[in-house]
Amino acid sequence: MVEICFVCTGNTCRSVMAERIARKKAKLRKMKDIKFSSCGLFATKENINPNTKKVLKELGYDARDRKSVKLGKIKPNVLYVAVTDNHKNRVPSKKCLSFKDLYGEVPDPYGQSEDVYRLTCRMIEKNVDLLLDKIEKMRGDL
Repeated sequence: MVEICFVCTGNTCRSVMAERIARKKAKLRKMKDIKFSSCGLFATKENINPNTKKVLKELGYDARDRKSVKLGKIKPNVLYVAVTDNHKNRVPSKKCLSFKDLYGEVPDPYGQSEDVYRLTCRMIEKNVDLLLDKIEKMRGDL
């Protein structure tokens, strides 16, 4: 079982988008042994941002509400995927990479228009695709 946790600032926009996009894309690829989660460095148990929910639903992803989760104790067997290098630098784990290591960092859409949230979602999709490609390739090389 592979565990991946996406990390951003508040866990109301980008990391929760990444978690839900990754879950669906992995299922479509028949990658059944991966568990996805997300958290925020400064999460305060807020609900998912309304624009996040709207865009996820519009693009066919899980848009259920949930409270944000703060990054807690680092688990040694979890791969942490940070949305930016700044987030990566704050995750005290040797098993951490950032979207910059994949396709590219994703700017924070918080407080911006639905169009910005759509663009954010598309950028996250590209990062998730590359992450899943890497996992499949690593498995193929074993």
